Amino acid sequence: MNPLQLLPPEPAHQAAIWALRHLPRALQTGFAAPVVDPRLSSQLWGLDFPNPLGMAAGFDKHVEAYNALFGLGFGFVEVGSITPEPQPGNPKPRVFRLRADQAVINRYGFNSKGLDGARDRLRAKPAQGVLGINLGKNKWTEEAAPDYCAGIRELGPHAAYLVANVSSPNTPGLRAEQRQDRLRPLIVACQEARDALATRPPLLVKIAPDLEPEDLEAVADLALGLGLDGLIVSNTTLARPASLSGAAKSEAGGLSGLPLFERSTEVLRQVARLTRGQVPLIGVGGIHDAASAYVKIKAGASLLQVYTALTYQGPRLVPTILSGLLALMERDGLTQISEAIGQEV
Repeated sequence: MNPLQLLPPEPAHQAAIWALRHLPRALQTGFAAPVVDPRLSSQLWGLDFPNPLGMAAGFDKHVEAYNALFGLGFGFVEVGSITPEPQPGNPKPRVFRLRADQAVINRYGFNSKGLDGARDRLRAKPAQGVLGINLGKNKWTEEAAPDYCAGIRELGPHAAYLVANVSSPNTPGLRAEQRQDRLRPLIVACQEARDALATRPPLLVKIAPDLEPEDLEAVADLALGLGLDGLIVSNTTLARPASLSGAAKSEAGGLSGLPLFERSTEVLRQVARLTRGQVPLIGVGGIHDAASAYVKIKAGASLLQVYTALTYQGPRLVPTILSGLLALMERDGLTQISEAIGQEV
């Protein structure tokens, strides 16, 4: 068990960030050596990924520990979500473990230190790997596009890729931005802001696992029609599977972890079919071992992200998944991880 599980959830999160910033790397990783193998590498958007496993947004919210996360062996790291102005998020307690379910419910509500601090930290310590920057909007903002565009202008020069997070369930009204009539102008505005940057990083959108089939079709059509660089599938869910047994199962917020795996993977598979393999997908939701990671890849994910399983299993999860992927590739006679992408679609 991860020793940080002895602390309440939010203090454990804060302690993990502190440990990554201050402890020697050997203690951070639990003496587990990173897995480095060219068979796991890939190139996407002109970026070189040493392996497909990334740290999902929501962990390094305030852009404080990204370089230490690269040291754990992640192929890429996504920070945020970051809002233009600082905001405290929702009242505490706002994070709840469902240990028996290997799940978490959170309602952080985009607690953020704002763009200025993130920009200054990135200037002081440039990223030592592929860094994604996940952007959100302030709670009080009525028109979303200006907030996302502000994030693109301020942080885009420091990003390997950018993400418009329109799917957090904890900011009132945010998920309505996934409707076609609102998502189209939002993407167009974000693309225009991105195109004005000299670096022109790829722009992705992160979607919810709770979208209806017709909404998924609309998102896929927009992604194809507007030339969106990628989609992240998916955010946390508002659904509460009947299998949940944790005492906190009725808490409000987004559910992540093992119970999200089946739903998020099915949505990933649907989106892969709808986009006909023409839009790169990052698969996230319930990955907890090499087998579940491999399923996501075969369902259409070019890259993967984890978070909740890391909080339960600790840093050894990263080399465990990567070495397990290599074993699965050998079993199936694959010489490069990219050969597995979309095999089931």
